[in-house]
Amino acid sequence: MIIVLKREATEEIAQEILARIEEKGLKPLYMPGSERVVLGALGDERVLSELGLDGHPMVESLKPILSPYKLVSREMHPHDTVVRFGKANIGGGGFAVIAGPCAVETEERLRDSAKAVASAGAIAIRAGAYKPRSSPYSFQGHGPEGLATLRKIGDELGLPVVTEVMDTADVDAVAESADMLQVGARNMQNFSLLKALGKVRKPVLLKRGLAAKVEDLLLAAEYLLAAGNEQVILCERGIRTFETVTRNTLDLNAVAYMKQKTHLPVVVDPSHGTGVRDLVVPMSLAAAACGADGLLVEVHENPVEAWSDGAQSLYPHQFEALMAGLQPVLAAVGRELA
Repeated sequence: MIIVLKREATEEIAQEILARIEEKGLKPLYMPGSERVVLGALGDERVLSELGLDGHPMVESLKPILSPYKLVSREMHPHDTVVRFGKANIGGGGFAVIAGPCAVETEERLRDSAKAVASAGAIAIRAGAYKPRSSPYSFQGHGPEGLATLRKIGDELGLPVVTEVMDTADVDAVAESADMLQVGARNMQNFSLLKALGKVRKPVLLKRGLAAKVEDLLLAAEYLLAAGNEQVILCERGIRTFETVTRNTLDLNAVAYMKQKTHLPVVVDPSHGTGVRDLVVPMSLAAAACGADGLLVEVHENPVEAWSDGAQSLYPHQFEALMAGLQPVLAAVGRELA
C-alpha cells in the first residue's frame, strides 16, 4: 500500500503512522519527496485496513501496489535510484561505462587492458575472477588469486572494480575485494545468493538470465531490495531466441520497458548481447539512445589471445572510438557521460 501524506504533514506525523504500520507486523517504508512525503506498507493489506488510515486527517490518499515487484517498482518509488560508484553516478541521467576483459588472466594483461579503458573514460574496471563456463574444461578463472590481482590493479589506477560472485560461500571474500558484485545470467534466480547479497553494503549488478522474462529479472531484483540492499543495477545482456546469427538477441525493448517500470538503473552488455565484436559499437550507441544508464563492455589488450570471449571483446582503439562516438548520441538525447 502507498500512503500519500498531505503537504502540511510533519515528519512527526509520518513517524507516528510508520510506527502504527510496524505494530501491525507490516514493513514500513519512509520516502520523503521534494513536494510531499510518501509512506509504504508491505504485507497483508487486510491488516493495514484495520488502522483506518483513510480517515487520518493528514493522509491524502491510499493506493494499492499492483506490481508483484513492489520495492523495485516506480509505483512505490517514482524517482530514479542513483547508485554512487567511485567518482560517478549510475542512474539519474548520466551515462556510465564500465569496461575490461572477460577474465583476470595475467597481472600484466589486466593492467594493460585496465589502463586502456581508464584512459578512454571508463568509470570502473570489470573482470572475472570466478568464471561460470558452459564447458567444465574451459578456463574457470583464478579465484582468490584473481580477486587479489583485480584489487591491486584497481588500486594502482584509482578505479573501482566489478567482478562476479557465483556462490554464497564466496560472498564475503568477493565483497572484501570488489567495489561492485555482479550476479551473472546463470545465477539470476539463485535466490540463496540474492538473499546473501541483499545483506552486503555494496552495489550489486544483476544480469538478466538467458531465458528470463523481464518480470523474472525485476522479481530477482526484488529479492535484493527485500533483503536490505537498495544499491542494485539491472543489466540487459541478451536472451536466447531462435536467432543464431548472433550469440544472443539483445533486447533493447526491455531497456525502454524497464526504465518505465522500475526506478533502478539499467545498463546494457552489448558484448554478450551480440557475441560479435563488430556489432558491439552500434548496439552500444543504440543502448545510449534508448535510455540505458550505461554499458558493461568487454575490452582486451589483445582479444586474439584472450582466454575467454575474445570474439566479442573490443580492441583498446575500438573502445576509445566507442567512447568518442557516445558523446554526440548522448548529447542528442539530452544526456552526457558520467
